Amino acid sequence: MIEHAPANPNPRKLIIFLDCGDTIIDESTETRDEEGIVLDGRVIPGADVMVKTLAERGFRLAIVADGAAQSFKNLLTRNGLYEYFETLIYSENIRATKPSPRMFKAAMGAMELDESDLPRIIMVGNNLSRDAKGANALGITSVFLSWTPRYPKTPADDSEIPQCTIGTPLELIELAERLDAKLSEKGNDGEG
Repeated sequence: MIEHAPANPNPRKLIIFLDCGDTIIDESTETRDEEGIVLDGRVIPGADVMVKTLAERGFRLAIVADGAAQSFKNLLTRNGLYEYFETLIYSENIRATKPSPRMFKAAMGAMELDESDLPRIIMVGNNLSRDAKGANALGITSVFLSWTPRYPKTPADDSEIPQCTIGTPLELIELAERLDAKLSEKGNDGEG
């Protein structure tokens, strides 16, 4: 049984959407079955600490990832991270892939958020053409994790330019604290 911290009397304003592959899990370590379902994979150094620390500090977390639901359930469960997410949105279930707004809106709906909450949401991912572009189009703050060598690090056009860039998962903790403090200073109508 997982013990959850008591309700925070001052809940965080910032909401964090996270991609999974090459954002939490190192895609180069994944093993797959004959149908392409990911069976196992290792976390990127520091990614497990990042997820646990953000959750323990009261940030609401969601997975917004392209792929099969069972793959992510396997990866997150085996690495002890599954229970830290309020919701998990997968392209297989939504029948769309990022940058489609349906992915982000599904996460918002599952977390009972609406358009007035867009300035409070960040999308952290490794793929400029999916994560940054999709977030930018909706008015969600895009955070590019430039850790992986497997994806382009240069935006193809202005729609892919991230609003923030971090080099390692652990850098997200300080960034989230800073963005949350800005939101708290400005109130819900502020931008990060």
